[in-house]
Amino acid sequence: MLYIELFISFFQIGLFSFGGGYAALPLIEQQIIDNRGWMTTQEFIDVLTISEMTPGSIAINAATFVGNQVGGIFGGLVATIGVTAPSIIIVLTLAYIYFKFRNIKMVQGVIMGLRPAVVALIASAGLTILLTAFFGETSGIDFANLNWISVALFSLGLFLITKYKLSPIQIMLTTGVLGVIIYSF
Repeated sequence: MLYIELFISFFQIGLFSFGGGYAALPLIEQQIIDNRGWMTTQEFIDVLTISEMTPGSIAINAATFVGNQVGGIFGGLVATIGVTAPSIIIVLTLAYIYFKFRNIKMVQGVIMGLRPAVVALIASAGLTILLTAFFGETSGIDFANLNWISVALFSLGLFLITKYKLSPIQIMLTTGVLGVIIYSF
C-alpha cells in the first residue's frame, strides 16, 4: 500500500508540476508534509538541499530521496517512476500537438498565460525555503527567531552570484565550507 501511495503522490506531482522542478516544490511539499505526513518541513528542506546538490532534476532527485526515506530503495524507484511517467506521456503528446498546431494563436495564448503561473509557483517555493532557512519551522516571521548566520550566508551567496557570476557549484561549496566552519564552533 505504501508503494502505491508513493507512486500516486509522485504521479500527481509529475502530472501537475508545470514549469520544471522548482515549480513542483509546492506540490511536493503539500504531498509529503501536509497530505501524507511523511516528513517535517526541516526534513523537506534537507531533502531539497541534497536534491539541488546532486546532478539531475530537482523534482526527480527529491522523489528519489523521499521515496527512499519512506520506503527504502524500492520506494525511491517507485517515486521516481511516478514523478517521471506523466512527463514522458505529456511531453510526447504535446510535442506532437505543438509541432502540428504551433502557428495557431490560441496555442500561443495558452503558453503566454502559463508563464506567470509558473513564476508564481517558483516564487512560492523560494519564499517557503527562504523563510524556513531564516526563521526555522515557525508559523510566521518572528525576528526573535531570525538565524543571522543563514541571512549572512544567503547574502554572501547572492552577492557572489550576482557580482562575480560564480557558478552554483562554487556558491554551494563556498557557503557549505563556511557553514561547516561556523557551525563547528
